[in-house]
Amino acid sequence: MAGGDQGTGVDSWALTPNQRHEGKDHAILEQRKEVYAAARTRNPARWSGAIRNWDRIENVWLNPPKAIRAKEQKLDRAA
Repeated sequence: MAGGDQGTGVDSWALTPNQRHEGKDHAILEQRKEVYAAARTRNPARWSGAIRNWDRIENVWLNPPKAIRAKEQKLDRAA
């Protein structure tokens, strides 16, 4: 996304598990959206496209269940 790997949370753009657990991730991601949007407005020549997708990833797994891992492996092979 560009913002992380949907589902596994392998790359959730530096949110800690504790921030998610405490519900701080919503505010952090919203602030990041605002910062990037403001930076793009201040200097649009530095941006070749849209800003990074800072939407919250709903399901994040540190150790995904076998069924989810198997599903993701099948998707990877199909790509």
